[in-house]
Amino acid sequence: MSALTHTPARTGTTAKRALAVTRRTAWFGNALCWTAFAVLEGVNHGWLAGLLAGAFFIAPDLTFLVALRDAPHMAKGQLPPRAVPYYNAAHRALLPVALIALHTFTPVDWAPAFAALCGWLAHISYDRAFGYGLRTKDGFQRV
Repeated sequence: MSALTHTPARTGTTAKRALAVTRRTAWFGNALCWTAFAVLEGVNHGWLAGLLAGAFFIAPDLTFLVALRDAPHMAKGQLPPRAVPYYNAAHRALLPVALIALHTFTPVDWAPAFAALCGWLAHISYDRAFGYGLRTKDGFQRV
């Protein structure tokens, strides 16, 4: 009888877990797509496109450097609050997506810029796929 009373709770937890796995899998597929675009742009358009794709792939995590001296005083997994606005801005997918749309519809056609945006989106997508998201004001991962 007690198994029947706990079934809805387990079903809700299972549904949440399945949704989380589905989201992370979708983000991982997205990451692979943007990585393929970045590599393709680097191969097709030369070393500058590849360099910018790689630089923009790494750049969002350089926001940690904003408050490097505060890091030893933070709890495990906590980003210093001073770095949170920069980290969150660099890890929102809307900005590179908007810039790709702008790049698509303007007469400026510079392949290294597109490669850089692809690298940036790949970084954000990998972070979401592996469970890293935006931070709270205090610097902890949002749940």
